[in-house]
Amino acid sequence: MRQLANILAALVLLCGLIQSPAAIAQEAGENLAIRNVITRQLDAFLADDAQRAYSFAAPGIQRLFPGEERFMGMVRQGYPPVYRPRSRDFGALRQTPQGPVQEVILIDANGQAWLALYTMEQQPDGSWKIAGVRLVRENAVAA
Repeated sequence: MRQLANILAALVLLCGLIQSPAAIAQEAGENLAIRNVITRQLDAFLADDAQRAYSFAAPGIQRLFPGEERFMGMVRQGYPPVYRPRSRDFGALRQTPQGPVQEVILIDANGQAWLALYTMEQQPDGSWKIAGVRLVRENAVAA
């Protein structure tokens, strides 16, 4: 009887860990959508397309930096690895109390590696916007 209870407890635990195919598909879709937003903004920075880059900023960021040129100036001055990355590589997407945070490894023009932590915000229409980026200098330097 005790063995049966242990088996049932293990099954209940396993069922809690297993996601339904629909939940897995939804999570994969969100991950892809978030990566797409970040990629498109990074591409816009590389093209100096202020209007497109600004369009991926969350409303709170747009209130702090009203206007595309003001936003681009802030990114150029304060976030050179984001503005002109030599390369980028996506890491983990973590769920936090502030919302999803996407890790992106950026290599700047000098070969310095940076961990960019993109805080994402889902909009009422279901789309994703970038609510903030925090840069952490990594010890690695690319050749």
